[in-house]
Amino acid sequence: MKPAATQKSARAVQLTWSHFGVLHRVTAWPEVVFEAQHDGQWIAFEPDPASEVFGAAAIMLGRAEWNRYLEFVPAAERAFLEKFRLGRLAALAVITRCPALLGDLDETPILTSFVAAHVALRGGSRPAWAEIAAVYDRTGLFGVMEWLGLPASRQTLEALGHIADVELAKRLLEPLRETLWNPVGTGVLGRAEAMNERDLAVTCSAWAA
Repeated sequence: MKPAATQKSARAVQLTWSHFGVLHRVTAWPEVVFEAQHDGQWIAFEPDPASEVFGAAAIMLGRAEWNRYLEFVPAAERAFLEKFRLGRLAALAVITRCPALLGDLDETPILTSFVAAHVALRGGSRPAWAEIAAVYDRTGLFGVMEWLGLPASRQTLEALGHIADVELAKRLLEPLRETLWNPVGTGVLGRAEAMNERDLAVTCSAWAA
C-alpha cells in the first residue's frame, strides 16, 4: 500500500490550463476527470480531443507539467502516453475512457488519433466513449476500425504501421482514411519506409487528385 503522503501528493498533481479565459483541468490518476471552472465551481465534462480546448492544452502543457503528472501514472499507460507530444492529452482521454483499447493502440499508436477524432470523423455532435467501449467489447479492434469508417483488415494495420508519426494533424485523418479504402493506396503505404507526416500528405493528395 502506498504511504498516505504519497497518495495525497498524487491527488494534488493535476493538469491545468486556460482556454479563452476559462480554466480547465484533468484530475490525477486514476480518476482522470476532465473539468472546467464556471462561477468558481469545477464542472466535469466529456472530453472531445478534437476540440479547441485540447488545442490550447497542447500549447500550454509543457514537459514539466507532464513529468509531474506521469509520475503517478502506471508504467504501461505512462510508456504509451510518452509516445505522444502535442496529442498526449488526447491519448490520455482515449485510454482512460476506453481502457480496454490500450494493448491494441500500443501496437498501432496512430489509431489513437482516429479514436480521438471520432466525433468529427463520424459527423457526431458529442463524444461517444461508451459506444466505442461497447463496440470493442463485442467485436474487438476491427469492430472499432469499422465504426470509425476505416477498412477493418490486417492490411490496414500493416499500412498504418509504416507511418512514422504516431500523432497526425486532424486535417490528414480524412484523406488518410480515403486512401486506405483504395487497395493500391494501401499497398503504397504498406511498402513505404517510415513515412513522415509530410510524405503522407503528399501521398494522400495524389490519391485524392
